[in-house]
Amino acid sequence: MKSDPSVSGPETSSEIDTTVPHSARIWNYWLGGKDNYPVDRQAGDLYREVAPSVVDMARASRVFLTRAVRHLAGEEGVRQFLDIGTGLPTVDNTHEVAQRTAPGARIVYADNDPLVLAHARALLTSTPEGATDYVDADLHDPDTILAEAAKTLDFGEPVALMLMGILGHIQDYDEARVIVRRLLDALPSGSYLVHYDGIDTDEQLKTAQQGYDDTGAIPYVLRSLDQITRYFDGLELLEPGIVSCPLWRPEAMPFGEPKPTNVHGGVGRKR
Repeated sequence: MKSDPSVSGPETSSEIDTTVPHSARIWNYWLGGKDNYPVDRQAGDLYREVAPSVVDMARASRVFLTRAVRHLAGEEGVRQFLDIGTGLPTVDNTHEVAQRTAPGARIVYADNDPLVLAHARALLTSTPEGATDYVDADLHDPDTILAEAAKTLDFGEPVALMLMGILGHIQDYDEARVIVRRLLDALPSGSYLVHYDGIDTDEQLKTAQQGYDDTGAIPYVLRSLDQITRYFDGLELLEPGIVSCPLWRPEAMPFGEPKPTNVHGGVGRKR
């Protein structure tokens, strides 16, 4: 995607609420980024004081994305990716990882945050052989996402559907499962679901999350491991299944074995 000169700070900043913390900006802060505001840094620091492991969770989930995309583009030959809940661009975005392995890969991002939109238009570029596009749409409206994504992706060929740390924003678990199923139903055999999320087994994490929700920000629901696993119903799970993200096909570690965190994920193939 080319940079869009019509999108500038003043035109988008009026839509950005800097008085309430936002999960994408806090995530950016934990990852060492600069696309965040004082309210996000304050909320992020308070969260980390209660649950210090959250920074490791953020970093582990990012590395999981990198390994999963590289595996799918390389070993599985996937050439199309639909990444919903994009978040703010950072190091090793989906299109960068995929197109390093397969320059012709096509990627569509979807999100509905004005700050993400501004950065996506400016930063999500593509190789000449491939394509990258951005859909401004809400996960609650999967039909719009699919219709817009079909302008770039060929739904007659396998697609990797990426729902990375986003389903917790769907408060009702049954609704979240329906959305996942609707998206998967639109994809052909040989497509994949890639997903991770925080689990609800750590009391510090649950306390920190409740404190964040109480700020007036959009709440986030930590799920059980069983609930995360059920998103993959009917799919063939790639080894090693649904595991703590650092344990999903870990690479050689120069400083010892990877340590589990409270963020779990996996990759499943549609038969």
